[in-house]
Amino acid sequence: MSEEPRSGGTGAGGTGSGKADGGAAGRGSADGGTRAELYGELASAGPYGVRPGHALITMVEPHPGHEFAYNRWYEDDHFYAGAMAMPWIYSGRRWVATRELQQLRYPEKSAVAQPVTAGCYLTTYWVTEGRYDEHMKWTVGINKRLNRDGRVYQDRTHVFTAFQDHEATVYRDGAAGPRDFHALDHPYAGLVVEVIDTEGPEQRAELLEWLRGKRLPKRLAGGPAAMVTVFRPTPLPSDRMAYVKQVEGVDTRLTLLWFLETDPREVWERCFTGLDGDLVERGLGRVELVAPFIPTVPGTDRYVDQLR
Repeated sequence: MSEEPRSGGTGAGGTGSGKADGGAAGRGSADGGTRAELYGELASAGPYGVRPGHALITMVEPHPGHEFAYNRWYEDDHFYAGAMAMPWIYSGRRWVATRELQQLRYPEKSAVAQPVTAGCYLTTYWVTEGRYDEHMKWTVGINKRLNRDGRVYQDRTHVFTAFQDHEATVYRDGAAGPRDFHALDHPYAGLVVEVIDTEGPEQRAELLEWLRGKRLPKRLAGGPAAMVTVFRPTPLPSDRMAYVKQVEGVDTRLTLLWFLETDPREVWERCFTGLDGDLVERGLGRVELVAPFIPTVPGTDRYVDQLR
């Protein structure tokens, strides 16, 4: 059996030597500027639970003609170097909307995506509860470094990218089955993103109470979704990367993630059309996006040829 040498850098801008990883260089050194002596001190204090207290939800549209290159950059480099290798981000998953799935989205006039079909790739990450500030310091710093080093793929548009605080999780089967901290590792067959806007903070609180106590338990019962997680967006720091716009709806928006055990195409008409109707009837808000996705297959370009 032979081993393929792995480069020290990957994806766009990687500058690996072609030598096998590991050894003294991989471990770092006292004069390497990594300040390794601080890591034990940092790890010994503060929250370190497993609840997804925060999330990064990012929906991106690669520019036409760049779909394959974008997919390889994100999967081979950015998913890891730009997210999973950072402190306090402990779980992540990529999702894709083929053209067929994009056509199921609504409403046609969306405040989130213009056109509503924009944003064929979605990535979701969980951040340890209570560690948002620490993670943000690292993510801003590392993304600036990646940009300087030519490891940020520019031919893409952020359609809907925001860090979000966890508000609630509602389960179909009560205490049985995977928990929300398992959700990005469990092999769910699909994901539906629902974004709801309200008129103000008071109405959002009322909406959240109704979702948690009535609407979500009713819609989950006997259906294909095992759980729904509910998040509210948080503003990005002023030193964020210039290609990511400031978050909208900080005081008025909720984002729902429906984790499905079935391909969303098989249950769309029965379970996910008309989600906006009961909100309008009660005057609790406006559904600005309902969008289905299926999981990508890591290490492959599956579905890339089905985006257009």
